[in-house]
Amino acid sequence: MFKRKWLVFAVIIAALFAFTIFLQTRYMPAVLMYHSVNPKTDKIMYRLIVSPQTFEKQMVFLKNHNYKVISLGAMAELLQKRKKIPFKTVAITFDDGFKDNYTYAYPVLKKLGFPATISLIFDEIGRPEGDRLSWEEIKLMQESGLITFASHTFGATPLVDISSEAELRKQIADSKKKFEEKLKIPIDAFTYVGGMFTPHIRELVIEAGYKYAVATGLGKKFSNYDVFAIKRVRISQDCDDLLRFRIKISGYYNAFRK
Repeated sequence: MFKRKWLVFAVIIAALFAFTIFLQTRYMPAVLMYHSVNPKTDKIMYRLIVSPQTFEKQMVFLKNHNYKVISLGAMAELLQKRKKIPFKTVAITFDDGFKDNYTYAYPVLKKLGFPATISLIFDEIGRPEGDRLSWEEIKLMQESGLITFASHTFGATPLVDISSEAELRKQIADSKKKFEEKLKIPIDAFTYVGGMFTPHIRELVIEAGYKYAVATGLGKKFSNYDVFAIKRVRISQDCDDLLRFRIKISGYYNAFRK
């Protein structure tokens, strides 16, 4: 009986050790994907919004639990060099250039000293509806040294829905040039509209001179180290539950999600 108990114990220890090694090989730092940070968390936009209170709570959680928040550019460099990335490392991104990124998110990021990348849709900047960032707000954030910007094309049409080669090149390459003319800095990052792309679109992004590009959940089709197909984790209002948020930022979420 005594030997049997020890055998069971040894098997459990071996299984736990093997599972730990398995987890270590699956770890990839989380790149968080936000959109709007807005008090109006309506059901239509639920997957694209977190409230200001939820966002601040999440950022404070990162600070209090000693997460290392690095820039998207720094993350891409680590991935490209296939360097071992420490546990509890994250990067923060925002898509579409909502005005509330400046109103609600930026003050929190500034207070905590967290860098972030905001993907801008060129033709929507400063639009009359007043729901997108203005050039003045963009430049103020740029001057802080914390916020960098990525091209999210001229419009909001997914690139996979564009059949014209000339139009694809315009959305990818020409938008880079226009942003650089306006902001007077290199634009190294590209964000695929809707997170979707094809191998040809990926090649056009490389050809245009970008250094890295972000998408959404790509499954196993692209390597975790492909800096032109960086996988991200969507953060929305359901992550007001910090347990859910902790799971998503764990570094294992993309490996196990469906």
